[in-house]
Amino acid sequence: MFPYFSETSLSLSLFKMLDWIVSGLDTSDLVVLTLLAGGAIIFFVMKFLNQQPSSSRYSPTVASVTPSTVISKSNQSFIDRMKNENRQVLIMYGSQTGTAEEMSGRLAKDLTRYSKKAVVVDPEDIECEDLNRLSEIEDALLVLCIATYGEGDPTDNAVTLVEYLNAGDCDLSGVRFAVFGLGNKTYEHFNEIGKQMDQQLEKLGAKRIFHMGLGDDDANLEEDFMIWREAFLPKVAEEFGWELNTEAETMRQYQMEPVEEGKALFKGEFGRLGAYERPRPPFDVKNPYLATIAVNDELHTEHSDRSCRHIEFSVEAGDHLAVFPTNDPILVDRLISMLEFDPDHAFRLVNVDEDASKRHPFPCPTTFRTALSHYVDICAPVKSHVLKAISEYCSDDGEKEFLNKLATANEEGLREYARYIVKERRSIVDVLTDQKSCKPPIEYLLELLPRLQARYYSIASSPRINEEKIAVCAVVTKYTIGDRLINGVCTRYLTTKDAGSKSPVFVRKSTMRLPHRTSTQVIMIGPGTGFAPFRGFLQDRQFHKNAGKEVGAMHLYYGCRHPDHDYIYKEELAKFQEDQVLTHLECAFSRAQEKKIYVQDRLWETRDRIWEAINNGAHVYICGDARNMARDVQATLQKIFREIGGKTETEAVAYFKDMEKTKRYQADVWS
Repeated sequence: MFPYFSETSLSLSLFKMLDWIVSGLDTSDLVVLTLLAGGAIIFFVMKFLNQQPSSSRYSPTVASVTPSTVISKSNQSFIDRMKNENRQVLIMYGSQTGTAEEMSGRLAKDLTRYSKKAVVVDPEDIECEDLNRLSEIEDALLVLCIATYGEGDPTDNAVTLVEYLNAGDCDLSGVRFAVFGLGNKTYEHFNEIGKQMDQQLEKLGAKRIFHMGLGDDDANLEEDFMIWREAFLPKVAEEFGWELNTEAETMRQYQMEPVEEGKALFKGEFGRLGAYERPRPPFDVKNPYLATIAVNDELHTEHSDRSCRHIEFSVEAGDHLAVFPTNDPILVDRLISMLEFDPDHAFRLVNVDEDASKRHPFPCPTTFRTALSHYVDICAPVKSHVLKAISEYCSDDGEKEFLNKLATANEEGLREYARYIVKERRSIVDVLTDQKSCKPPIEYLLELLPRLQARYYSIASSPRINEEKIAVCAVVTKYTIGDRLINGVCTRYLTTKDAGSKSPVFVRKSTMRLPHRTSTQVIMIGPGTGFAPFRGFLQDRQFHKNAGKEVGAMHLYYGCRHPDHDYIYKEELAKFQEDQVLTHLECAFSRAQEKKIYVQDRLWETRDRIWEAINNGAHVYICGDARNMARDVQATLQKIFREIGGKTETEAVAYFKDMEKTKRYQADVWS
């Protein structure tokens, strides 16, 4: 343990020493000594602060979320780099979960088939104003792979880019472009940002050379991308007169290099070696904080056939907690057994393109076991390009033909991919189990697989109660398809973490906030774990009530299957009612009686009270399932506006839109 010195005590000690010395010195001597003393203070303070372990010195601070970087800010702009390296294609991505980033990388690799090297950039890591110089590049092509996040918002890393382009100050005359959007049709603003950018680039003078792709994560995002990409590439080649280089089909992006014995290895860290032993704020997606798990309790009763965990992390508060999981060691061992390699072999993967800014696909050097455990996703449905690549390593012709068919963007291939991979959720472990003759080299498989991403959870606690701990609640994902057991990557991981163990996390902010005035009424609609943020809301209002402030009425619409099985935080809700913080509690139990009852049914039953509250300025919050519940709740609210509020259908829609615009209606939903 390093000794701890506060800045104040260290400064006082040094100045006492100076006071003892100065009596025999003249003015010039004092000036010199004062400067030296000041430098010494700064040096020693910084030295001791940097030595402090996390338990005694650092607590995690909230930082903006910035997905994995491909090109970093430097003195040389990406435009200069494109000029110097004779690159005409710029691919930019807006990514919240890593999918758009991964697709951008795949497109860049596709372009090597035409002997073209693209520059792939994270818009957060560049000066967006440099886009105004893109027309300086001869035959410039701009490709956007951009996701829509939340309620029609740009992803965190694309906010500045979207704002800059929408400002209209960029001249893209002479530039050609194409956009692939990533969205989800269960959300009201499906692919809003992609559509917005597709229109805006044309307004700024750029020429669209291919129609916008509309990826739908609620259906089959991979299929949407496959179809768009297969048509896009030949069109681009025709536009620019590129010729196909058949030899580039099998070229690898990374080559494996040995690591000398005794070399320090990554063991699961993300930003830098030893990041967990020597943490340095700020903490974010590139630099997660190794938080201690303080509590991990079951919320369901013994009558439930499911599991829901209440987990508390020792970390400062925010709105969403992102957890970096580790893959199931059983699945890792299965891959090791099937592909027969030394899991503890130290290696690094190095980009064969010496000019590429992304030198490694994940933190290197490391071991094969660490990479499979921490850095690549071995549980997600396998992408088509992975199937195509590993088919070359099948010794059985039938298995090779089958994998090639799955990777082909024709009617038969897409249908079979949707059945075998998407519907039946086959991971790389499942595919290699079925196709026993397929033995790709482990280093190539690691290059092909997508990065393992952090999982986000709504925070179920208020910092006003405890600013050093964050609570989340999560239903454990576990089901079978045929004879295969499917586990959720992160919830399985969390069930293995006992109190006192550690997990890498970071905190991000969201726009879902209680009204500034504590007297404003709030209506909260959150079935199941959708109740999570409202537990924090109730704690917040209870804090203000205990402090003597006036607090407005709180209406909670909570739903679950059965009151004796999965009614989470039941005792806490009763206490909030007893304390008159929660003024109205309406519960909907879908399987406790013959007819299923949902939160939207309870909302309609109390329509008069709800309209009165909304008409008097109440804020409405909804959290949970986007596919059915959120849509049904929105429809019920608009029905209340019409039938109780006396509005026409057009007026009801406009009223709802105005509530969204003024943040009186806020949603945190997922599909």
